[in-house]
Amino acid sequence: MTHTDTFDVLAIGRSGVDLYPLQIGIGLEHVESFGKFLGGSAANVAVAAARLGNRAALISGAGDDPFGRFVRAELARLGVDNRYVSTHDQYPTPVTFCEIFPPDHFPLYFYRKPSAPDLQITPAEIDQSAVRSARLYWSTVTGLSEEPSRSAHFTAWQARERAPLTVLDLDYRPMFWDSPAAATEQVQRALAHVTVAVGNREECEIAVGESNPHRAADALLDLGVELAIVKQGPRGVLGKTRHSSVTVAPNEVEVVNGLGAGDAFGGSLIHGLLHDWPLEKTLRYANAAGAIVASRLECSTAMPTAAEVAALAEQTAVEAANV
Repeated sequence: MTHTDTFDVLAIGRSGVDLYPLQIGIGLEHVESFGKFLGGSAANVAVAAARLGNRAALISGAGDDPFGRFVRAELARLGVDNRYVSTHDQYPTPVTFCEIFPPDHFPLYFYRKPSAPDLQITPAEIDQSAVRSARLYWSTVTGLSEEPSRSAHFTAWQARERAPLTVLDLDYRPMFWDSPAAATEQVQRALAHVTVAVGNREECEIAVGESNPHRAADALLDLGVELAIVKQGPRGVLGKTRHSSVTVAPNEVEVVNGLGAGDAFGGSLIHGLLHDWPLEKTLRYANAAGAIVASRLECSTAMPTAAEVAALAEQTAVEAANV
């Protein structure tokens, strides 16, 4: 890999197809039509970062099937380098359905059994020089739920050697794990290799046994993380380092589909970290990006532009100053 191939963002993790009901407020058994979109948390985050102008690539896997071809083509169309998306013929490309009951109930149904191609990434498939040279490296907890993906993640972290902007999304999905304790064990191992951790209160409880935002952030910092970010839903977002603590209020939007908001938050967080923004601005813009996607039906194709994020984030800042 030449120097010109250095990525701003290299993410590893889930990719697949999201099928969203085009009828809102009814159960899947009554839905008559669906929209097909690129999905998977890591894929969505990479798309969100690319939409903001960053050079992004994804390490993942897809099936040797039409949906796998769609995943690779859609990543490329949305600005994400797909060279590290391997084709695995043992398992089909995963499909995820959701139900949409605004404002706060969006059940997910993952079709990933007995396994998914993105969990078949092997240590040998990791381009260690790409991992080392990426300005920011993004992983998610789901990738630790199964072998060989788990070993591939630790191989990448060992190559990375805790370089700055090594991020772990605490994205805990109980259906992918044998038990909460199994997840805790792997997350604790992983935290020793990263410099930034981001998750909601429930995910922090799995990671460090604390759901109180400040105590959770302190516990993450005690494990060696340099920046801990705790998403608190209607209470906003806490960002904490050893020297500072910032809480940013949420944005008020009419929620259409809350799924993908966290991935938009992640993409904007990446953008702020890469541009060395102050923590308050980074979190305020990330909140705005999440709110924009929550107000839209889709995830990947709903990721906002830098201008859209700035408009809402600055509007929120003005309104807060006038309160």
